[in-house]
Amino acid sequence: MRKYGSLLRIKHYIKNLLVFLPLLFSGGFRQGELLIRSVGGFLAFCAVSSCVYIINDIFDRENDRNHSTKKHRPIASGAVSVRAAVFLAVCMTVLAGLLEVLFVKSGWMSLLLGLYLLLNNGYSLGLKQVPLVDVVILASGYVIRVFYGGAVVGAAVSSWLYLTILFFSLFLGLGKRRNELLRQGDQSRAVLKHYPPAFLDRMMYMCLTLTVVFYSFWCIDPEVAAQYSPVGLTASIPLLVLVFMKYVMAVEGASDGDPVEVLLHDKALLALCGAYALLMGILVWMR
Repeated sequence: MRKYGSLLRIKHYIKNLLVFLPLLFSGGFRQGELLIRSVGGFLAFCAVSSCVYIINDIFDRENDRNHSTKKHRPIASGAVSVRAAVFLAVCMTVLAGLLEVLFVKSGWMSLLLGLYLLLNNGYSLGLKQVPLVDVVILASGYVIRVFYGGAVVGAAVSSWLYLTILFFSLFLGLGKRRNELLRQGDQSRAVLKHYPPAFLDRMMYMCLTLTVVFYSFWCIDPEVAAQYSPVGLTASIPLLVLVFMKYVMAVEGASDGDPVEVLLHDKALLALCGAYALLMGILVWMR
């Protein structure tokens, strides 16, 4: 069963926690119905994202076999056949549809899931080889998760929060490409030939800077500050900067740049993220 868990990328479900952000910041977590809908939406997104990962692995299986670490993936290694992988991808898509019908019950949310599926399948089919488009598609997945979560509970997503997520997502995508280029060279992905290392460095840190700026604007926004403790929100800014500093240290080290792997293999980073989550949890609970 472990090979199927690896194929589904269960560890990457951590990204889908973004679906809960609108629920938390709108205070909807106190309403049982909205909480159930968000859990259903989270599970639906997990199913769809697993489908996307499977399809990507099917199309990338030949290249993955020549990669130092990706060659151990279930399809590339031969542990799971292409036929079995296709069947599992179909099952995940059907499961996502059922969860949508049972919990979310909205065509608008289905459109967002469909958009995520369309963009990422386009990525697998060749858009990953188009410079900048590949990074934008990677970043769009995070943004879609947040808007999907907002649509599930009927909560608007703040413009500052949207910009924060967008530029942080671009930072993560650029950082992933940077480390792939530095560790594997431009032979691992054709698109890497179009990315000079200096360009990736400058752009990723520009995006990280904008992330901090837009997050700070969100914290001091009068509408947001009126709902939470202004002192608490302000205190969260340096704590988040510490999280980013530790993440950058990991990325600048021996990491391959994959956000999930960086997070799960760095205990200090996990502790800082936990401290930030605890602070924000207290602020949300006391609003």
